[in-house]
Amino acid sequence: MVEKVSKGDVIAFRLRAHHLLERSDADGLLDVTGRCGIQNSPPGSALLALHARVRDITRQRVDEAVADDRSLVQTWCMRGAPFYVPTADAPVFTTGVLPPTEATMRHFLLGAGPAVDRLGMSLTEAVALTEAEIGDVLSGRGLAIDELGTELAGRIARRLPLEQRDIWEEEGPYAPGQPLGEAVVHFCVRILTLRRVVCFAPRTRNRAPFVLATEWLGQPIPDTDPETARTELLRRYLHCYGPSTRADFAAWLGIRAGDTDPWWRLLADGLTQVEFGGTAWILTEDLDALRSGATPQGVRLLPPHDPYVQARDREMIVEKKHHRDVWRTIGDPGTILADGAIIGTWRPRRTGRTLTITVRTFGALSSRHRTALQDEAEQIAPLRDASAAVVEFDTY
Repeated sequence: MVEKVSKGDVIAFRLRAHHLLERSDADGLLDVTGRCGIQNSPPGSALLALHARVRDITRQRVDEAVADDRSLVQTWCMRGAPFYVPTADAPVFTTGVLPPTEATMRHFLLGAGPAVDRLGMSLTEAVALTEAEIGDVLSGRGLAIDELGTELAGRIARRLPLEQRDIWEEEGPYAPGQPLGEAVVHFCVRILTLRRVVCFAPRTRNRAPFVLATEWLGQPIPDTDPETARTELLRRYLHCYGPSTRADFAAWLGIRAGDTDPWWRLLADGLTQVEFGGTAWILTEDLDALRSGATPQGVRLLPPHDPYVQARDREMIVEKKHHRDVWRTIGDPGTILADGAIIGTWRPRRTGRTLTITVRTFGALSSRHRTALQDEAEQIAPLRDASAAVVEFDTY
């Protein structure tokens, strides 16, 4: 039997799962981050996403979790983007994301295929060459991707036959002056984060250094069975973005819809089909929560790439005519969530110690929402190293 639910039910269910109906207490930081990870691009956006979900969050609290007790770790995962995840849950967001085949890996790392083909090697072979060298290069050090890529590419070049080495060292198509082999190494490092070999140390002087995960965390990230990790990743995805489809899960993960079987088949017996303008699937254990939708209240300023707006069925949360305003090729704005609806976008700029937030809404804004937006802006100001906040209003 196919369950029928309303759009309002689905939105309320997702908002609750994303901790956007009510903020968590400060000690809920790891629970919030572990739902589906918190993307941290552009740098600093994760702090704003956590502010929308956790009461009294501060930069110091997050820094302590990453650099001191190391209960949070930053790693490349879904779609090859950097995310904060709980260290205890790292296998879900590394092993669980890792593409299991050469073909899936090539789609996950779009652009890598032509480079390794030019070299006459597989992507799997290129990753193995990189992994063989990265331990010696990073031992006791932290290197940003450009520095790391240069050193690794130079070491790998010495291991290649002369003809292959010439191709490895010629300029590639990815960046002016960048050798092809160095670009290949950049792709391979993304896979090595998913293999739990490397992770990010805290950002310093506008650089995000890679470190050996075992050195940074003091112990290896557990070598979890891949099927167990994939099952848990899909479970967390559906808990946050359900009801959903294979195609939407694939887009969120960064693979093709036809490559989802290693994840989807593992959980198939625990899913229920639902209908809300299209056929989708929900965790059977979440059916009761899906039917008991709450009435969303309150205002949040969500950053670019906030987990909530990473749902792939975008028309669920934003009218199609406004998609280009919210999701841009580059330079996405933040979004305004008011009483459960995305009602516009926002962009910050800081002048001295004053943070100015320019709000553009899709329609008229009530005085209640204007007041709430000013309050949110004042709370965000310290997170952007400002002591005062000004909100400027506009409409599309």
